[in-house]
Amino acid sequence: MEERGGVYAGRGLELVFWEWEVVTVMSVFSRSRIKCVPADVYSFIYSCHTTGLSLNNDRLYKLTYSTEVLLDRGKGKLQDSVGYRISSNVDVALLWRNPDGDDDQLIQITIKDVNVENVNQQRGEKSIFKGKSPSKIMGKENLEALQRPTLLHLIHGKVKEFYSYQNEAVAIENIKRGLASLFQTQLSSGTTNEVDISGNCKVTYQAHQDKVIKIKALDSCKIARSGFTTPNQVLGVSSKATSVTTYKIEDSFVIAVLAEETHNFGLNFLQTIKGKIVSKQKLELKTTEAGPRLMSGKQAAAIIKAVDSKYTAIPIVGQVFQSQCKGCPSLSELWQSTRKYLQPDNLSKAEAVRNFLAFIQHLRTAKKEEILQILKMENKEVLPQLVDAVTSAQTSDSLEAILDFLDFKSDSSIILQERFLYACGFASHPNEELLRALISKFKGSIGSSDIRETVMIIIGTLVRKLCQNEGCKLKAVVEAKKLILGGLEKAEKKEDTRMYLLALKNALLPEGIPSLLKYAEAGEGPISHLAATALQRYDLPFITDEVKKTLNRIYHQNRKVHEKTVRTAAAAIILNNNPSYMDVKNILLSIGELPQEMNKYMLAIVQDILRFEMPASKIVRRVLKEMVAHNYDRFSRSGSSSAYTGYIERSPRSASTYSLDILYSGSGILRRSNLNIFQYIGKAGLHGSQVVIEAQGLEALIAATPDEGEENLDSYAGMSAILFDVQLRPVTFFNGYSDLMSKMLSASGDPISVVKGLILLIDHSQELQLQSGLKANIEVQGGLAIDISGAMEFSLWYRESKTRVKNRVTVVITTDITVDSSFVKAGLETSTETEAGLEFISTVQFSQYPFLVCMQMDKDEAPFRQFEKKYERLSTGRGYVSQKRKESVLAGCEFPLHQENSEMCKVVFAPQLDSTSSGWF
Repeated sequence: MEERGGVYAGRGLELVFWEWEVVTVMSVFSRSRIKCVPADVYSFIYSCHTTGLSLNNDRLYKLTYSTEVLLDRGKGKLQDSVGYRISSNVDVALLWRNPDGDDDQLIQITIKDVNVENVNQQRGEKSIFKGKSPSKIMGKENLEALQRPTLLHLIHGKVKEFYSYQNEAVAIENIKRGLASLFQTQLSSGTTNEVDISGNCKVTYQAHQDKVIKIKALDSCKIARSGFTTPNQVLGVSSKATSVTTYKIEDSFVIAVLAEETHNFGLNFLQTIKGKIVSKQKLELKTTEAGPRLMSGKQAAAIIKAVDSKYTAIPIVGQVFQSQCKGCPSLSELWQSTRKYLQPDNLSKAEAVRNFLAFIQHLRTAKKEEILQILKMENKEVLPQLVDAVTSAQTSDSLEAILDFLDFKSDSSIILQERFLYACGFASHPNEELLRALISKFKGSIGSSDIRETVMIIIGTLVRKLCQNEGCKLKAVVEAKKLILGGLEKAEKKEDTRMYLLALKNALLPEGIPSLLKYAEAGEGPISHLAATALQRYDLPFITDEVKKTLNRIYHQNRKVHEKTVRTAAAAIILNNNPSYMDVKNILLSIGELPQEMNKYMLAIVQDILRFEMPASKIVRRVLKEMVAHNYDRFSRSGSSSAYTGYIERSPRSASTYSLDILYSGSGILRRSNLNIFQYIGKAGLHGSQVVIEAQGLEALIAATPDEGEENLDSYAGMSAILFDVQLRPVTFFNGYSDLMSKMLSASGDPISVVKGLILLIDHSQELQLQSGLKANIEVQGGLAIDISGAMEFSLWYRESKTRVKNRVTVVITTDITVDSSFVKAGLETSTETEAGLEFISTVQFSQYPFLVCMQMDKDEAPFRQFEKKYERLSTGRGYVSQKRKESVLAGCEFPLHQENSEMCKVVFAPQLDSTSSGWF
């Protein structure tokens, strides 16, 4: 624009031009699409401005620029952080302005005099940058690429196109994108969507007289980035991100820009696992001087071609890049150094879980052929642990490799098949491909009936997890639903009915509730009980009044006689799901009319609700105000059955609870013991574990009379477990009288394992595109080696029965936060680990009446270790490392149960007095 036409974008005006006709001034501003209503010419000239930043003609703006990043555990102390700063000078010049609109500009941005240094100046001699030139740190080609000019086409302050040279390293182009994005702004308040290096994001502007604040909602940014997380909130990771950029404006251009972006994250159930990334950008105007003259033309494309035909338009949105690993071992080499830690004898050690987690990370980048090679070469001792790791990797290559390796038609590798299936059930982010593979296996030939049952049970688990992740309409999920519900409807054998009920117990399909009610009310023995316990897992909205009507009929035996286990399960569902006044009153009135041990059990359930202040406690207290429901006769029932709920840990934001209930038959033999552990974060819950030991039909051993409805039950004892919300395949101690007698005679006292293996429990991976152009990664993994076993001992000689449930768990949680520029990386690694044990023992002595019953629940002493490693590392290999370690011991304890149990245990384990009397010998 010629100087005499000097009114453009509200810049370059001088008082001598005020005499120009207002019409002339207005015509210029109308081309800039600036709307204002001036009170007079003076106010009009000085108050109007462009919608975005605007540069003066023929001027070169000299600025300084720096971007820095810090990593720490959220403490905010500079000396505790690691990170680096990239600084430079920046030249900015206006190359072209559209003659038809002053808000259409093409600017050139050139980075010069680059330097890389520590943010923490206290690093001193330990600085990895000391004595190294930018060319050595970044590489000559990268430095040259960074200092090549880029072009930015701005319309109304927003980026229309970003131009750079082809074949530049993505990481270098991202740094340029980070700088260029700072020039996108608007000078008026409002909320809009913008596309910059962070993606398509919602931004809010707050305009002041000489300042503009830009707040970017990072959680709204749409950008293609890999990542996944554990759907369960208890095991999940919470994060919070903020981005605030402050522009100091003078004469429609910036004299200073300060941008700060923070990312905080933490593991929900363990708040010591946390981290923080702080990324800052600073741009300051130092001076202006004479610059290149404006190029004339009506189209930006022609101007760009005239500047340099090698320029090409590329997205302003940050692009993905991967740093090359120099000298990294192959998967086979890495496995050779890992396998010694995964020997069976080492699985109780934290080192085993730590190496298991590390190996999974490497498996996620491996090809099918590499994985298949190590599977085929491994021996049978370590192979189960390798199968755990390969399945937990959850990639297409790892799935194809393990499916090629396992032969489901053969029953010779049942252990490996079961480990694979359980690892699928515990998968942190399963996909449709995995579900489709299991459906295919189920429809094919399977050599073992136990494995066939486990396949269907895990299919149910995957259906629930995919539905929780909004995948209920996927073709494989729809097919799996039909398979479960259709199979249950057509099942003719008890074994098939049990299999589909177990699958439905994991899938928790709302449309499966009518089938569960049918089997609970009309089924026989274990089938009826299984259907009732499946209903127990449904959330409150699904336990409707119609469902409660059926459950009330079962409990009160309105249509047929039911076993105690089914009746008590029905009562528990009613009491735990917003019971009505009459529901509670009828249950309380039934106490006193039930078999003796069931009387005692139901009384214990009601007292536990009151003592633990469960949701039903208010309605129970209302009913108890009636004398007919609350009297001595009803509340003085004797027996050995019990129920108790307590806290393992409790804080304002979370709680960990345990509950133990035991139901005996009238003859004093264990009927069912049920041990549960739950973890809660706010309203979110996780069923950490459940171990149920059931026994029936044992009265003939002591010539006792079975309870009502249990006269024809076969002798049976077994154990069922839920682990991290996954129902596992039940195991049998004995089935039938002959089996019982043979196992009693040959009993070794060894427990039967319910589940054993390595589990990837927490799995969070997040790739962040920082506004500065740097790439950040957050990885949180939690794994455990677990061994849950149980045993039931029965001695006619000592007239004593004993059940044992033992949990051995080794837990390791690791975090890895990195910020990468391709030539320098900063990282923070933390690890938390413990080795814990929990044992439940129930002892019953029936040598006298009433029977003596003692329950014990013991937690072993456990070591608790924390590690922290912070580092800065150049791509050339030079690095700085800081490490810390902290150890403590968590005391063991015996969890309290009800007072009656404590008194009984004193009798059962009364100290034996030494006999000092003389005798014949």
